[in-house]
Amino acid sequence: MKAIVSNKYGSPDVLELNEVEKPIPEDNQVLVKVHAASVNFGNLVLLRGKPFVARFAFGLLKPKYSIPGGDIAGRVEAVGKNVKQFRPDDEVFGDLSRSGWGGFAEYVAVPENALALKPANMSFEEAAAVPMASVTALQGLRDKGKIQSGQKVLINGASGGVGTFAVQIAKSFGAEVTGVCSTRNLEIVRSIGADHAIDYTKEDFTKKTQRYDLILGANGSHPISAYKGALSPNGVFVHVGGSGAQLFQTMTLGPWISMTGRKKMGSLLQRANQKDLLYVKELLEAGKVKPVIDRRYKLSEVPEAFKYFEAGHAQGKVVITM
Repeated sequence: MKAIVSNKYGSPDVLELNEVEKPIPEDNQVLVKVHAASVNFGNLVLLRGKPFVARFAFGLLKPKYSIPGGDIAGRVEAVGKNVKQFRPDDEVFGDLSRSGWGGFAEYVAVPENALALKPANMSFEEAAAVPMASVTALQGLRDKGKIQSGQKVLINGASGGVGTFAVQIAKSFGAEVTGVCSTRNLEIVRSIGADHAIDYTKEDFTKKTQRYDLILGANGSHPISAYKGALSPNGVFVHVGGSGAQLFQTMTLGPWISMTGRKKMGSLLQRANQKDLLYVKELLEAGKVKPVIDRRYKLSEVPEAFKYFEAGHAQGKVVITM
């Protein structure tokens, strides 16, 4: 089968399209013929080996997982003898980031708990855009942010992969949502349900008088002192993406701020799990959430897809088609 292979850390140019052996599913695994995949920040970490601390999970000197790719959607070709949830010809989608990655390939063998049945109202490309980014948004808002109906919620980086899902998921919880993005993305952010949209090239939300009960930082480089000032007295800030300096401040200063006052500030490390994927699937099938796809690339064009994604201007998700 064909697969994108990375045998060393580096730029997207180290990625190669090679012929590799087709996997054979183990007793508890599902063999999926991949129809589509998508690019996420985790893929970029796996490619470059940065930040360096990630290498303790991904391989110190070279990638432990030679085929990148986390999000997939496809059709079940075979199942191991112990698999209970799926059977051949089922259409599925899932996040492989806790299952050895391997999504940028024509086939992949994964544990059944990494997958869910694909929403019936979605194409494979749409479904592949969903898992990692949507679950990150869900866990940031619901689990870390403790979102409640009626709250004023701000999504910084509202037009990116995580941000577009965060806007819609926050609305599904009954929040009043403000999205922060660039000028060219204002229409997209409004179209997915944001009550208010702020153009960060013209306004700095941290310098306005409005205060927010929950801020999800999916992008940006504000110091956390600025985020703290934009929070209501009992507000919560959750970092899920943005500059390295912002992440460092959140991890080092956030716990101190949280312990010494009523405002809470912390970061989220997304954990793929089937239960949350099934929760998102219900939102998708109910029409409350829909993926935003910016560009589509062929498997042979994955290096170009990474270069575009790394530039940081993608509107929603970048999808790989097989």
